[in-house]
Amino acid sequence: MTSNPVAPLSLPGKTVVFDYGEVISRTPADSVRDRLLALAGATDIDAFWASYGRHRHALDGGSLSVVDYWRTLASENGLDLSITRIHELWAIDFPAWIDPEPGTVDVIAALHEGGTPLAILSNAGFDYASPLRFSPVGSLFDHVYVSAEMYDLKPNASIYRTVLDELGIEPSAMVFIDNKAENIEGAQELGITGHVFTSPAGLESFLRGLAAPAPSV
Repeated sequence: MTSNPVAPLSLPGKTVVFDYGEVISRTPADSVRDRLLALAGATDIDAFWASYGRHRHALDGGSLSVVDYWRTLASENGLDLSITRIHELWAIDFPAWIDPEPGTVDVIAALHEGGTPLAILSNAGFDYASPLRFSPVGSLFDHVYVSAEMYDLKPNASIYRTVLDELGIEPSAMVFIDNKAENIEGAQELGITGHVFTSPAGLESFLRGLAAPAPSV
């Protein structure tokens, strides 16, 4: 049995809340984007990706289903997408957003080993609820919050307040990790400690800084 490469990490009195996409998972590879374009038959690349991004908030906020999301992209880009083709596109896009970043998983495992309470707060559609909860890394988390299920989105103050209320903690007891600065700023406005994720090494350094005892005076 191999031990976790990152030493146990304990943050007494704190709950660490993680975003998922591009924090616990990697940024989707360019090859994924190429496969989506080819399968969709999109010729105006810029217009396709503009549609892809523009409607993601509605998908993640629970107001647009996965099928309607792809149908909206098809309508805006003059594409003819059958339900079969939509499922094929989804089957390429979906796993690309859960491809793990091993270094971050190591840090999460270290926090878990150290007894630090953990939660996920992800802007994600309903379809991500199961893997975020029941994947191997999901087993390390005490709570998982998926924005579509909450009909809310980061960086709205309301979504952080809901998480704080459900965790039963004050803002000062929450540490939030996200790759988007605007989401961290939204949390910090409520008094939550935040860290903009750029790398697993930077994340570990930040968390160990929080765990270090204050210098004596």
